Amino acid sequence: MAIIKPSIPLPYPLNSIKKRLQNKKSYYVIKDQLSEDEHELMSQILCETRHGNRNNITRTDAYLRFYLQFPEIEWSFLAHMVSRNAGWNMTDLKGGLLPKLLTNEQQQYFFHFLERSNWLIFQDAYPQLRLYEASIRLGKNMFYLLPLFGVSYFMKVIWDYFYEDRQRSLITTALIINEQNYIENRVIHNPQYAKTNMEALEFIGQQMMQMNQIMFPFKEESRVRLVGLNVYHFESLTKRINIGKQLYQVLFHPNYYPAIYQFALTTRHSGSRQDYWPSLFHETQHVPLKRIKVKAPGNWWLKPLFSPKLRDVWTDIHHPNSENEDWYTDWRTVYLLDKINAPKNPDILTAYHHTLVKLQLAVKIKEWIGE
Repeated sequence: MAIIKPSIPLPYPLNSIKKRLQNKKSYYVIKDQLSEDEHELMSQILCETRHGNRNNITRTDAYLRFYLQFPEIEWSFLAHMVSRNAGWNMTDLKGGLLPKLLTNEQQQYFFHFLERSNWLIFQDAYPQLRLYEASIRLGKNMFYLLPLFGVSYFMKVIWDYFYEDRQRSLITTALIINEQNYIENRVIHNPQYAKTNMEALEFIGQQMMQMNQIMFPFKEESRVRLVGLNVYHFESLTKRINIGKQLYQVLFHPNYYPAIYQFALTTRHSGSRQDYWPSLFHETQHVPLKRIKVKAPGNWWLKPLFSPKLRDVWTDIHHPNSENEDWYTDWRTVYLLDKINAPKNPDILTAYHHTLVKLQLAVKIKEWIGE
């Protein structure tokens, strides 16, 4: 990742963080020197992480539970909402449209791509969240235990700083940077996924325009609203980080946050898009007679679509351990902590309508030509 150094000096606190990153010393913990209480805490966190990391549903729920307990860690709510999108994308692969456009092999590979990314981020982030909880509960900084969980030195510096300063946007941005760097070599450029899944991602995202929206749904006067971003250039680490920063600003914008938060509280994540749009999506293969068509822009009508629950179409899978390497190598990563401008118009309902229309047309064309 190329990080361009700005010509202006770093503002505080970034300059302070830069010095801490530059002064990297040995970063490890000797397990034999841990106290009984520290061993117990470590075992408890590992157990909770395994339990929460069974599938997309358990991860999504765990992020929300933590946010409700510690709302100052806003990344956890962002992770909850983005994880909902991952679940919807997983079930789309077995829904009413994509199985008619993708082979079974592409569906399987793309599911594993999404699932592995989702699993890795939780595996790395959730122990950090639990150590924050332990630090608050015990009244002392417990982040010296981060190396035991394979967490990057970059996050050790940021958590130490956050424990002193409690700047919400800083820890959120750092966790966005961390999560995207964490999956960069483990998934995005992993030969196991890079070819087959990038081909599937390109097909769906660029040609059919299905997987290029991350959306936060809510209701406004009984109408479905969708805000978020159209996502392009998924292979670019810097652009993924910037997307995360912009999504953070959209999610916590005062015009949207209260309604999105209410949606999250009142709507249990199932993986089905029926969670947020029951008049358009349904969980069974056969459309009930009461279902109606939904008007889309351009005088198109959207037929009701099958969107199953995740647990009905995908089983839990066993993941191999993540690679034990620290992604942090360059102190100039600190420049990525700078803020980014919010998107001017985050309303993506029309774009999503167009996505569904194009997919329905693609299915019809494929049926006509008999492929």
